This record gives sequence, structure tokens and C-alpha cells, in this order.
Amino acid sequence: MIIDVHAHYDDEAFATDLEDVMAKLKEENIIAISSSSSVESSKENIEIAKKYDNIYITIGIHPHEAKDAPNDFEDALFELARFEKNVAIGEIGLDYHYDFSPRDVQRDVFIRQIEVAKALNLPIVVHSREAHKDTLDILLEKAVGKIPVLIHCYSGSVEMSRILRKHGIYISVGGVVTFQNAKKLIEVVKEYPIELLMLETDSPYLTPHPHRGKRNDSTYLKYVIQKIAQIKEVSEDVVIEKTTQNAKNFFGIK
Repeated sequence: MIIDVHAHYDDEAFATDLEDVMAKLKEENIIAISSSSSVESSKENIEIAKKYDNIYITIGIHPHEAKDAPNDFEDALFELARFEKNVAIGEIGLDYHYDFSPRDVQRDVFIRQIEVAKALNLPIVVHSREAHKDTLDILLEKAVGKIPVLIHCYSGSVEMSRILRKHGIYISVGGVVTFQNAKKLIEVVKEYPIELLMLETDSPYLTPHPHRGKRNDSTYLKYVIQKIAQIKEVSEDVVIEKTTQNAKNFFGIK
């Protein structure tokens, strides 16, 4: 079994052939966690998870959508997050690259969602882009030591990754690690303990080499697995076994 801990199967890129994609995943014994970006997206993911037994979901509001979050969004999240196949609050966090939502609003919505996760005793899946210091400050104050934390599609420095691993924070790695300009991420993966690593695709985005430019899906995880095995000088079976166990433990998947 392989677990893709971060995909977006509610994305319109899968609108016409989701059933075919899900059949491919099942054939290859892949479980995927479809991550939400808004209250509406969370509802769509619930419907997908009801239909496909190899799909789990996370419920949450992405920093891009923070500006549009209803004032009482916690009430909706509490209700939606009790869905039996929801395994975390996510993806939540900060994005200072695009700044689609004002930074103070992003921080407020991020912190409030951490509080929801704590109240429900759920882990969090964190998006952090060009906001690593603020993300870490919030995590250390509000989350670390209280609930499990995963930073998906890690894009920070090697130095930042050393701080994260010291605090037992998981990171997930996807197709970016196969890109030619991925030197920094390769260094991070080389150093990061395999006990704190997970696999992701961020489908339909960030398709790994040699398929860049095509729509991504969880079957392309094999290229990520190959690259991590090469970087860490272990077998692909070891990468699969360790990351799958990490994901099962983190998300409570049987």
C-alpha cells in the first residue's frame, strides 16, 4: 500500500474522469487523502470520500480563501470534520507569495483552525509558502506538543527543516523533488529523518519529471518514491514501507 497524503480530487481538473482515476489508484493499491480549501470544497470532498473507499479527506480553509471565510466558519468546520473519513484539519496556513488574502486575515484564520483541530483532537496539514517564520512561530505557540503537525509540499530552507525536525514536525514531499532546480529540497530530504517523511502529489499540480506539464495524479507517486530512495540511499520498498506507516500513524488510517 502507498499513501498519497495530499491531493485535490475535488479540483475541476478531475471533473470528467474522476471515476477512471480512482479505478487506477485502486489497481495500484494507492490510498489518497483529498485536501480541502474552503467550506464548499470540504463538502465536495465528503461526497467523493463517500463514493470511493480508498479516499480519505481533510477539512479546512486554505490561506488563499481566508478572506472569504464566513465569520462563524468554525461552526461549519466542527460539523464537517466529524465525517468518519475526515482525518485532519487542512490545508491551513499562510501564503505570502500570492497574498490572495491579507496577511493578518490569513494568520487569524490559521490560528482559529488550529483551535478547531485541538478541540477535535485532530492533526493539522499546513500550507506554508514564503511565510516560514510566521508559520513556525504560530505552530510553536499554538500546536506543537498539542496535536500532530504536517507541513505539506515543504519549500523552506535546510536550516528551517532542522528546527522542524527537532520539534517532531512531519513534512511531505512531492513531484518538486524530481525537478532539475530542486537542490535545496534534495538537501532537506537527505537530512530529514525518514520517520518524519510522507509522500504526496498535490494533484492535479506539481507533476513530477518526466511528466511535467501533464495533469498530476497519485499514480505518479512512483517517481517521487524513486527519487527519495536515490537521495536517501535506501530501497524503494523501504521508502514505501516507512512513509506508509508514518501516514497511517499520523492520520489514524487502519
